[in-house]
Amino acid sequence: VSAAAHMGTDVTMGADVYVGPGAVVSDGVVMGDRVTIYPHVWIGPEVVLGDDVVIYPNVTIYGKSRIGDRAIIHAGCVIGCDGFGFALEAGRYHKIPHTGYVQIDEDVEMGANTTVDRGTFGRTWVQRGVKVDNLVMVGHNVIVGSDSVLVSQVGISGSTTIGKNAVLAGQAGLAGHLTIGDGVTIGPQAGIGKSVADGQIMTGSPALPHRLWLRVQSLVARLPEFRDRVIKLERQMAQLLTAKSGGAPDKQ
Repeated sequence: VSAAAHMGTDVTMGADVYVGPGAVVSDGVVMGDRVTIYPHVWIGPEVVLGDDVVIYPNVTIYGKSRIGDRAIIHAGCVIGCDGFGFALEAGRYHKIPHTGYVQIDEDVEMGANTTVDRGTFGRTWVQRGVKVDNLVMVGHNVIVGSDSVLVSQVGISGSTTIGKNAVLAGQAGLAGHLTIGDGVTIGPQAGIGKSVADGQIMTGSPALPHRLWLRVQSLVARLPEFRDRVIKLERQMAQLLTAKSGGAPDKQ
């Protein structure tokens, strides 16, 4: 433990722990064996860190968070901040207290500058083996199933549940209170506004089943051709109607 680190009271440390200069370890923190805390990390009260956890510089872990064995938290992450919850009354927004916590299970890796909000009540839960890229946002009370992958700039709104072995590609956005099934793949920049069943591949914004999205995209490039064909068909129809009625065609 560096002499330039601040250690609170009632801190429990296992064997071979490293705490770098400028780190702050608050009261009641529990650390397992071989924990590495790099400089300028802030760890709030009553945080629990499992064995072999690595926390890189400038990470902030709010109080009561739970970090499992062998988890890696990269630089700039914020774990356990308040969720984005406000109630509108008489034209003004009032903050909803968030009294929950974050649980990150074993073998999770969190990319740089990722944020995970604490639960409004209960927990926000990132399950075993999840891999998270840089700049990902996980909202309050979200559950991310085991061995799922969240690629850079994914945003997950509050109270959404993601199944195991899901893949969310870059910049995918999920609305709140959804259920995303096991083995789902969500394409880049997809906007998900409805729950998705197991095994589906979703692409586009708003998202469509991938095969349908491919058909739609193949038609987009042909829209000018279709327009010309429709105009031609309209003219032919007008000529047929004129010939049938024996009058002159209307000029369009």
